[in-house]
Amino acid sequence: MKIGPYILPNNLFLAPMAGVTDRPFRQLCRRLGAGMVVSEMITANKALWASKKSLLRANHDGEPEPRSIQIAGTDPKMMAEAAQHNVEQGAHIIDINMGCPAKKICNVMAGSALLQNEKLVGEILEAVVNAVNVPVTLKIRTGWDTCNRNGVAIARIAEQSGIQALAVHGRTRADAYLGEAEYNTIAEIKSAISIPVIANGDISTPEKAQQVLAYTQADALMIGRAAQGNPWIFQQINHFLLHGEHLSPPSVNEISQTLIEHLHTLYDFYGEYSGVRMARKHIAWYSKGLRNGNPFRQQMNTLELPQQQLDFTEQFFAQLEQDTIAA
Repeated sequence: MKIGPYILPNNLFLAPMAGVTDRPFRQLCRRLGAGMVVSEMITANKALWASKKSLLRANHDGEPEPRSIQIAGTDPKMMAEAAQHNVEQGAHIIDINMGCPAKKICNVMAGSALLQNEKLVGEILEAVVNAVNVPVTLKIRTGWDTCNRNGVAIARIAEQSGIQALAVHGRTRADAYLGEAEYNTIAEIKSAISIPVIANGDISTPEKAQQVLAYTQADALMIGRAAQGNPWIFQQINHFLLHGEHLSPPSVNEISQTLIEHLHTLYDFYGEYSGVRMARKHIAWYSKGLRNGNPFRQQMNTLELPQQQLDFTEQFFAQLEQDTIAA
């Protein structure tokens, strides 16, 4: 898998997710097998670039090349300036968000709302591509709603505009995250353009990954929600695609050690107060499906200090490991 001059170690991408794919999580997923990661979405509004949230989202300190930063907005000139600014700050790839279904994004006609205006899509893509000397990629959905699946038309506009890779989530904006992703449109897009296509949506197991690649003929896969609490999914899928066999799932001890390491990086990145609060959702994801996970999560949400979270996490997993051995 290649984007511009960058040859990726494999064809598995971590999907950009607001509030999730911060630097600690990106680094963790890369270490556990993701071939490419993308930052959380950064606004094209210059007035917000110096905000704490935007600065954290743009923080790629210590990450290997290529570093991809996703931008979002509706004005071609502002998007071009945002791309230039982020390249100056160290981005090696600029990714454009036209896939986010969130109401607060679509209400200002950004994200997947842009799919309603193909002319504006082309103007934004051309403005960004012409503004920077790094590869520009694009994330879209299959259309605005089921009556307006114009993903193929958008893909052709993207290719003509100089976009170097296209990620497609197999849902429309109206679908949000409901129902099941469909891959027919992704297959149609792949057959209509020559730039790399990355299939996204409901890829949660090695078998599903293999099926989606075979059905769509996509060049790569993008994994989002299935990586929450399960960063091992990348090495599991990669191993299955290469060897046709499953890796053993992580042990209780490995889950515990990875989670504790993740918590430390969150505290370091956000500071203790915000780090504790950011950690809660990750702890919930890691413990989902584990024995006594529900009371563990309820108690965890009452803890206010990093050491309390760490101690309670260690106690929970130590008890879980004892119960596993006894069983």
